[in-house]
Amino acid sequence: MTSDALISLLIVDDHPVVRDGLRGMFDAAAGFTVLGEAANGVEALERAADLDPDVILMDLRMPGGGGVDAIKELSRRGARAKVLVLTTYDTDSDTLPAIEAGATGYLLKDAPRDELFTAVRAAADGRTVLSPAVASRLVSAVRSPGTPGGEPLSAREREVLALVAKGTSNREIARELFISEATVKTHLTHLYAKLGVSDRAAAVATAYERGILG
Repeated sequence: MTSDALISLLIVDDHPVVRDGLRGMFDAAAGFTVLGEAANGVEALERAADLDPDVILMDLRMPGGGGVDAIKELSRRGARAKVLVLTTYDTDSDTLPAIEAGATGYLLKDAPRDELFTAVRAAADGRTVLSPAVASRLVSAVRSPGTPGGEPLSAREREVLALVAKGTSNREIARELFISEATVKTHLTHLYAKLGVSDRAAAVATAYERGILG
C-alpha cells in the first residue's frame, strides 16, 4: 500500500463499548477509516463481503460465531482483507488455531495505541505482527518437528531477524541493510533452517523463546 492511502478497517468484537472505543481511536488518527463493525464471526463474514476492508480487527471468543471459524472461512473464500486478531486471550488453545487459520497478526488488547496503529499498517501490507507474549507461546507448536535448529545465527541473520520482528518487508530490509532482496531471502532461508522453522511468524516466535530477540 502507498504511504498516503487510507487503511480501511472492519472492527469485530461482541462488546459494543470495545467497538466504540476502537472506532473512536482510529477515526481520530490519520491514515485510517472504519468502514463498519460486527458483533460476531458470522456477521463479520457478511460485513467483510459487503465492505471489502483492508484489515479486519478480529476478537476470538464471541457468542454467535467465534473469530477462528471466521478467519478460516475468510481464508477459504480468498478474501483480500488481512486479519489482525485483537483479543484478551493469549493461551495456546487460542493463539495457534488463529494463526493456523490464516490470521496475519495477533495482538492483546492491552497493547499501546501506537503499537496497534503500527500493527494495523503492517497487517495491511501483509506483514506478520505478533506481540512478544503471544510469540513465546507459539514457539513449541509452530517449530518444525524433528529439526534441532541449534546452530547459532550470524550477526547479519540476527539483523534481518530483528527487522522481521518489527514487521519490516523484504524490500525494506534490503534498503535498511544495503543488500539485495535476493540476499535478504537467502538470509531468511538460512535462519529458518537454523531455528527449525518454516516461516516468518515461527522464526520470530522461536527467537523470542530462545532470547535471541529481547
